[in-house]
Amino acid sequence: MKKSKSPATVTVNRRARFDYQLEEELTCGMVLSGPEVRLIRDHHVQLKGSFVTIRQDELWLNNLTLGADTERNIKLLATRKQIIALTRAKQDGYQIVPVRLLAGGRHIKLVIATGKGKKKYDKRETIKKRDISRSLKREQF
Repeated sequence: MKKSKSPATVTVNRRARFDYQLEEELTCGMVLSGPEVRLIRDHHVQLKGSFVTIRQDELWLNNLTLGADTERNIKLLATRKQIIALTRAKQDGYQIVPVRLLAGGRHIKLVIATGKGKKKYDKRETIKKRDISRSLKREQF
């Protein structure tokens, strides 16, 4: 009996949680070539600055940095129902944000989330909460 591997996180878009109030997450497949797969598995990838768009009823990941400063646009695989739900969310004022990249087993997947942009005072509140939790942890030890 084969053991199923849980997908290992390759990279995380840390700015996503800071800049957006994230809500619903969705895991999508990616259309990649061989060299792109190798770069991702070797952790030569950055989600910083990348974003998801919907063009002609297809999901596209734009500005994915692979290797030495090469930005690529990659098609994402999702069902028709998922794409329609994301289109509705986009019309309601939500953004589609790439959150993390998973590469466990044979498949490479991207976790995307819908989210609303935070205002400056929301970001200050996030920083305050993070500092308080850090100081509490330090006091415990």
